[in-house]
Amino acid sequence: MLNMEHRELLLKNMLAKVKDEYDYILIDCSPSLGLITVNALTASDSVIIPVQCEFFALEGIAKLLNTIKIIKSKLNPGLKVEGFLLTMFDNRLRLSNQVYEEVKRHFGDLVFNTVIARNVRLSEAPSHGMSVLDYDPASKGAQNYTALAKELIARNK
Repeated sequence: MLNMEHRELLLKNMLAKVKDEYDYILIDCSPSLGLITVNALTASDSVIIPVQCEFFALEGIAKLLNTIKIIKSKLNPGLKVEGFLLTMFDNRLRLSNQVYEEVKRHFGDLVFNTVIARNVRLSEAPSHGMSVLDYDPASKGAQNYTALAKELIARNK
């Protein structure tokens, strides 16, 4: 893709062909700010920012928000932040609770009520080539993602 013309628009152009067939299209990106993420942000109406409940996660938010600002100014002026999603949350750990409070203090209502708890089944599912909803629908992780989907739909009614 690096040598292609208009490479940051490839995903947007591909999705334009099927966009009207879906209520939602979710694009999951690795935690990098490379060309694939730029394509995803350029193709998106909004972005969910996952925040691991870990020490360095807060630093990554600033970098991602800066990237979103650049994408908005140059490639996708309609892009908005849908919300911040706390992941790998363990309410027994002081650090998880501190990260949650800090993100909530900074971003208020943009923080999803749903948090994704640290869960072994979430880690195991991909190694079996399955989503957690197929692998173990009764698991805490599957329940968390189902709650997130419901919250996302409710926010966009």
